[in-house]
Amino acid sequence: MEFKCGYVTIIGNTNVGKSTLLNRIIGEKVAIVSPKAQTSRDNTIGIYNDENSQIIFIDTPGYHKTEHKLDEYMQENIDTAINSDVNVLVYVIDGKKPLVEQYEKLANKGDKRSKKILVINKIDDTTFEKLYPQLDKLNQVCKTDEILPLSALTGKNVDVLIDMIKKYLPTYDYEMRYYPEEQFTDKNVRYLSAEIIREKVLLLYNDEIPHGVAVQINQFDESDDLVKISADIYCERDAHKMIIIGKNGDAIKKLSTIARIAIEKMLDCKVYLDLFVKVKPNWRVDNLLLSEFGYKNDVN
Repeated sequence: MEFKCGYVTIIGNTNVGKSTLLNRIIGEKVAIVSPKAQTSRDNTIGIYNDENSQIIFIDTPGYHKTEHKLDEYMQENIDTAINSDVNVLVYVIDGKKPLVEQYEKLANKGDKRSKKILVINKIDDTTFEKLYPQLDKLNQVCKTDEILPLSALTGKNVDVLIDMIKKYLPTYDYEMRYYPEEQFTDKNVRYLSAEIIREKVLLLYNDEIPHGVAVQINQFDESDDLVKISADIYCERDAHKMIIIGKNGDAIKKLSTIARIAIEKMLDCKVYLDLFVKVKPNWRVDNLLLSEFGYKNDVN
């Protein structure tokens, strides 16, 4: 038999669709998604399995300007993922923005030994004819091994990407898997639940609440037919706390409902969810609080 197995790192600027692409490939909710920049903070592993392969994808935070300790933590995650011993680097750029300019910002990122695939995402509402002039210019400067337009949202050409990646992975004459076949991420359900809550905060409040929100799970009790979760939502200002709670608690009730439904879908069981909002001013620049919230890259 011929079996393919290896590591792939996904990199790109914020909001180009890296997490959406990972979720589409894995077929599970591995990484949270929102229109806000810097939604992803950690390197998230998604594990793709089929009969003849296992591909371990590492989804990284988006490149952005470093302004505080949390940003430094995220940048260290990116550096670790692209400079580790990965077989393939997948660069993701936005098909709705200038292609060459985006590519040139990523061109020198990562280990030179890794094979490189440039993915042009978000081609949902365009045509090849419209994209061709930019693709032509891109082809003249691009030094990746492959270029592929696709849509992470609809799944168009995602199967083609999987086949491209497999070409560059090590081949084994036996079934070589680093993770059990039924496992689709390295994150536990406690972590995933906290991320789902944070995702719903970003989606529900949109521009009203800035990026400075953290979620900490205090209780995660599992029984046969019910999971009881208690979580704290940390923000940086009293005004943000009031927005999250809303008049008469209406906003946090809505947040709790949509987060609970999403967690129930992930866990495939009933969930009782309690949310509390707390204020920690400037937590993004406090190493102790960063560590307490799980951001532990020993940033100085």
